[in-house]
Amino acid sequence: MVRLCESMTGDHPARACLVLSNREDAGGLQKAREMGVATAVVDHKPYGEDRARFEDALINVIDSARPDIVCLAGFMRVLTSHFVDHYHGRMLNIHPSLLPKYRGLHTHARALDAGETIAGCTVHEVTPVLDDGPILGQAQVPVLPDDTPDSLAARVLEMEHVLYPATLRAFASGQHGRVELKHPALPI
Repeated sequence: MVRLCESMTGDHPARACLVLSNREDAGGLQKAREMGVATAVVDHKPYGEDRARFEDALINVIDSARPDIVCLAGFMRVLTSHFVDHYHGRMLNIHPSLLPKYRGLHTHARALDAGETIAGCTVHEVTPVLDDGPILGQAQVPVLPDDTPDSLAARVLEMEHVLYPATLRAFASGQHGRVELKHPALPI
């Protein structure tokens, strides 16, 4: 989130208008405030199992900020088709694997268990199917022989901070090609 907000300056075609979390203690909220970006919290707990009411509350807050694009970054709740369809074609997410491989959680451990030599991250349009939307960008990262899930995650995160802003810029500019990046340790 911080890298996205930092990138939206100068000639960037987008500007951050709101950072929203479902947790009051989310560190990104304070960072957004320090950057002069409006913030809001919609706590999911009072809604219990009523996901539709929670998502309607999210929609009300988001729509009041009038964004053209919604970027998910660390929002660790599965969204229903009701919410996703409301932002159809204008909601992006980043996932810490080279989709379509390793959808869902524990991506780094799963890549290591499978003996992958290349891992990475993917920016995609959000659809009602988890981690399944059209791929807008990917960044490749080498898997090293002594990697642990944590060391691989750290290397992938470095590339997430480059890929997501680059992909957002392309998407906001109306460019339709896929953004492809490689970690500097990989051969060209």
